[in-house]
Amino acid sequence: MALTKVQIGMTDAPTSGTAVASTSGTSIDFTGIPSTAKRITVMFSGVSTNGTSATIIQLGDSGGIETTGYLGSMSYQGAQALYTTGIGVNNTGSSSALRHGSTIITLVDSSTNTWSAMGVVGTSGIGSGETYSSGSAKSLSATLDRIRITTVNGTDTFDAGTINIMWE
Repeated sequence: MALTKVQIGMTDAPTSGTAVASTSGTSIDFTGIPSTAKRITVMFSGVSTNGTSATIIQLGDSGGIETTGYLGSMSYQGAQALYTTGIGVNNTGSSSALRHGSTIITLVDSSTNTWSAMGVVGTSGIGSGETYSSGSAKSLSATLDRIRITTVNGTDTFDAGTINIMWE
């Protein structure tokens, strides 16, 4: 039996946010995500920072961005890294690395505001390129309504590329 959009929880077409040039600042925020969102995709195209700190995604609600309590890891060519302050996008690396790919964040349990995430991001601009895969989970204190893209150290500055989100 084929599932319909209603049976798998999809009733509306995805809604795209407004693309943001990731060319300045230490973080990029997307706010106003509707409470009806069950899946959010964060998309990266040519994103770079001026440093070598790992890029992460942090989730937030009406109380602000949550910076602790993330569970998950990232893998690259057999090397792993744990992340507790956000959802890993890529591990530390070269400031000339350009990130391309997506992270999908899905609501697991609305009664506990628990979300899971999986992502695949490849790089260009360095050697033969690198590919990162990640998986994470996070329970929020209230309904998700914002997302922040930043770095683990919080001080590296974005200097190239575009980031956007889509929700459904």
